[in-house]
Amino acid sequence: MKQLILVLMVIFSWQTAVRADLTIEITEGVEGALPIAVVPFGVQGATPSEDVAEIIDADLHRSGRFKTLPRVDMLAHPSRGDQIEFRDWQALGSDYLVIGEVQASGGGNYAIRFQLFDVYRGEQLTGYNMTANDNNLRRTAHHIADLIYEKLMGVPGAFATQIAYITTIREPAGKSRNELRIADADGHNPQTIVSSSEPLMSPAWSPDGRKLAYVSFEGGQSAIYIQEVYTGQRQKLTSYKGINSAPAWSPDGRKLAMALSKNGNLDIYVLDLATRDLRPITHHYAIDTEPAWSPDGRYLVFTSDRGGKPQIYRAPALGGNAQRLTFQNPYNASASYAPDGKSMTLVTQDNGNYRVAVQDLDSGVMQVLSRGSLDESPSFAPNGSMIIYATKAARRGVLAAVSVDGRVHQRIALDEGDVREPAWSPYTK
Repeated sequence: MKQLILVLMVIFSWQTAVRADLTIEITEGVEGALPIAVVPFGVQGATPSEDVAEIIDADLHRSGRFKTLPRVDMLAHPSRGDQIEFRDWQALGSDYLVIGEVQASGGGNYAIRFQLFDVYRGEQLTGYNMTANDNNLRRTAHHIADLIYEKLMGVPGAFATQIAYITTIREPAGKSRNELRIADADGHNPQTIVSSSEPLMSPAWSPDGRKLAYVSFEGGQSAIYIQEVYTGQRQKLTSYKGINSAPAWSPDGRKLAMALSKNGNLDIYVLDLATRDLRPITHHYAIDTEPAWSPDGRYLVFTSDRGGKPQIYRAPALGGNAQRLTFQNPYNASASYAPDGKSMTLVTQDNGNYRVAVQDLDSGVMQVLSRGSLDESPSFAPNGSMIIYATKAARRGVLAAVSVDGRVHQRIALDEGDVREPAWSPYTK
């Protein structure tokens, strides 16, 4: 796979928001998804700039875990608990009901109230009062969807998170423009972080979601940079002779693992961001690359062909002997840990196809999740429920997502150009 040696990167410029949203299509959901009705929220005062209930409905539907009721089928639009006729919603087959109200308080500010009810018990399960403004109204709606998801699914939602990804747009005269972008998890509010006529690869989020690490090939020499997501400020970290690639943040944000060929072979190193102390983790004649940290910061997994073909190995983050983790299939690469540290996602060669899989770290059992022929760059959602990855559709690069049990599948594409190299953000405050 192309990420075994990363030497392709960038000439940078900070850009304003772009207009092309990602379009998300559910290609397969869960049989027996929970029936839920999200009623249009009542409005008091000025009409808000966003339809909060519509965003919540779209989030829940997009997860594949909920079957939302179309608005045209609703018999009433209650916005308070005392207005609900639970028998009406039972007749419509809804197990759960979400109602709410948005009250304008002037200056583009709003007070938002929502309630989640169990239709058959006639009981409120949760409800909150929140404040928002025009700038963060969508994010507030995503946060409400997260709370509903957590109450009914038992794990936090990830609707209020972001994804980073690379796009390639064909321009006139046969030229291409490559951009590193970020967007909300539902594809809205895209912004271009880096733009270049050269290829871009491998964005990596800092644990606080405020920075991205990446590699630049400015002036013909690869170098690893860190860039502030919202200001564009950046700093160069490494520019050793040879390859500087595959940056990966430690869980505490104090270190960066990377693959360097400064001594001839491509090995794994860890850089302390405060002291600039650089420590080798591997020293082998083979290619060692694509490091990723365990959630507790004790280990690094990485791709190595030291056994003849690419496989996943694990080594202590302080250095030590490497242990091979993958034995099923002739090719395994691009591994990263699940948020709970109990499994990892990776790309595996399955009957000649490259597909996304999950492997349990205790048993070693691997489950292939995706169905493409060239799937790559898997990245866990911060709640561990979904994995986003890059694939091909109609000869175009698109993104896709699959649930960790393989039951929910999504496809994510731009109206134009190719999309690849996704990275799901962590939770941010």
